[in-house]
Amino acid sequence: MSDILLRSDANAVASLTLNAPKKLNALSEEMLEALQSELDSIAEDRSIRAVIIKGSGKAFCAGHDLKQMTAARQTEDGGKAYFNELFATCGHLMTSVTKMPQPVIAQAHGIATAAGCQLVASCDMAVAAEGTRFGVNGVNIGLFCSTPMVALTRNIPRKQAFEMLTTGEFIDTDKALAFGLINRAVPLEELDAATLALAKQVAGQLGVAVQIGKEGFYHQADLPLEEAYAYTGAVMADNMLFRDTENGIAAFLDKRHPEWEQ
Repeated sequence: MSDILLRSDANAVASLTLNAPKKLNALSEEMLEALQSELDSIAEDRSIRAVIIKGSGKAFCAGHDLKQMTAARQTEDGGKAYFNELFATCGHLMTSVTKMPQPVIAQAHGIATAAGCQLVASCDMAVAAEGTRFGVNGVNIGLFCSTPMVALTRNIPRKQAFEMLTTGEFIDTDKALAFGLINRAVPLEELDAATLALAKQVAGQLGVAVQIGKEGFYHQADLPLEEAYAYTGAVMADNMLFRDTENGIAAFLDKRHPEWEQ
């Protein structure tokens, strides 16, 4: 763990803090590497049942490190190899967020722009401070946000996404809520508590059920209707055979709180 990314664990929740406030927590090469390493580690840690990603300082994340990208242009190929690797690395990170077994919650404040907005969209849920601004505004500097577009168009309606991508304009938390980019907006002073409360609620559920549920959630979304029902029906049938599920149903019928073995 490096100082650029901080981790704290409590109550089965891992909190990861992007810690480069002077760069508005840009997704530099170092930040991408640190975040990928920690997410890979958490994915194998069954004691962690929910993850929060947040930023230090004035902003959640301002996207890629433009100074590093500019420096890469000085190479013989104009930076092409570097840029291909950078965007592949970032894409792998965003995919890892979706594929890891634990639900991941973005805790956004200040701004979340370009790849920072992509990170919010890639997380399973998001809580934002009122007044947070979200944008995929690379077009304003002549760089269309093609990779952030992947996550964005899987979160919000296409026409709203296309407008954001082609105008470079920010949206506020009211629009982010209406579009479905975030789950809730709270006053800044309540942001930590509200996000942690959501994470603890998720972490308190049967871990294996949430794990198969997250995997199934994304898998069925890409299937035709009949195939989706066939797939999820089989998943639920397997889920019903879990001992903890049997105990959970018995607890519900007995009007008591379930106690999970896993």
